[in-house]
Amino acid sequence: MGNHITTTWLGNMKFESTNPSGHNLFIDAGPENDGNGDGYRPKALMLSGLAGCSGLDVAALIKKMKLDVEDFKIEIDANLTEEHPKYYDKVTMNFHFFGENLDEKKLQRAVDLSVEKYCGVMEMFRQFADVQINTFFNS
Repeated sequence: MGNHITTTWLGNMKFESTNPSGHNLFIDAGPENDGNGDGYRPKALMLSGLAGCSGLDVAALIKKMKLDVEDFKIEIDANLTEEHPKYYDKVTMNFHFFGENLDEKKLQRAVDLSVEKYCGVMEMFRQFADVQINTFFNS
């Protein structure tokens, strides 16, 4: 039963949210919305969730395929709609791989498998956003 989360108001605009991992996180509004900026913004957290979900898939595939990768990072740019409720209607996700001996074909396969098959957060995003994926190889 790992789908239960309790989010508790700590006063003003701050909340603490439990996570099944046992690591709690704080959510807060920025000063422009009467908060103190002492926590994550909810919508931005969704983008971290998207990157993390896909990142875990790719990391597992790098391990499974025994690929030589020095480093990789995922950068996301998302467009927020103007009207309330504001949501991300366009999301660009850039995978950057670094290393001397990158197997570009296999790494692209790992990204494709995550994006098209494994990443549940990606599937959720696809319900409301146009998601673009780019892969970059840097030696």
